[in-house]
Amino acid sequence: MPARLTRFILRHSAQPHGPVGLMYHSVQPGRRNPDWPWAVSKNQFAEQLDVLAAEGYVTPTISELLTRTQPWPERTAFISFDDGYVDNIDACSELQLRGMRATWYIVSSAVGKTPQWPDDGRPAGRMLNASELCEMQAAGMEIGSHTVNHVRLTDVDDTRMMQELTDSKAALEAILGNAVNSFAYPYGTSDTRCAMAVKQAGYTSACTTQTGWALRDNDPFQVRRLTVFNTDTASMLARKLYLGSHDVRWQDIAGSGLRRFRKDRTT
Repeated sequence: MPARLTRFILRHSAQPHGPVGLMYHSVQPGRRNPDWPWAVSKNQFAEQLDVLAAEGYVTPTISELLTRTQPWPERTAFISFDDGYVDNIDACSELQLRGMRATWYIVSSAVGKTPQWPDDGRPAGRMLNASELCEMQAAGMEIGSHTVNHVRLTDVDDTRMMQELTDSKAALEAILGNAVNSFAYPYGTSDTRCAMAVKQAGYTSACTTQTGWALRDNDPFQVRRLTVFNTDTASMLARKLYLGSHDVRWQDIAGSGLRRFRKDRTT
């Protein structure tokens, strides 16, 4: 179905649900869809941002999202990037062109270097360096932590976990010259022990990879995000925004609309 019709559905059928979180990783040059599932092309990314802009979405950083005392507009999208690939420079430029902001979660040991965590087909080459991170922050982007070594926090003991959390925070603060308050769980894995440690380490928020509306759990250490995949067109992103889910088949949208219609008829 054309993206224009999808946007019509969004405009006239969306129900109140609060902000939505979007998670990106790599934004690769050109128009060809990348092979890595967690990457999008620069052309895809630009088209997806244009959908957000056309629908009037505001795009705060995570700290802005959580510290505002007044409710955010219904069309609010928190955009985030995990890991810190150097191709994210282009993503930052595309955001700036549209007056948008986003949050980056950085693996501190990999700043300016080739990442050392297991290679699952991720982009080759180095990560964003210190100078680039400072420039992005100066442009209105937020820089957060993604641990020192991109470890699954649920797999390490308490001592190692706290080192990963506090050392990454300190390293990024030394680079940026200000407090680093936001965090994202590597691989999206967390539990109560992890959330308590993140809070104890001095962070004020943490993001998961659970689907659903960003603040559904009313817990700043369990902020939900929708993953943007290499196969996501602008139309598919619009459907994700509408459903708050990765399951965006047209029958799901039809079912959602039917359920709402039935509810409206009984109220």
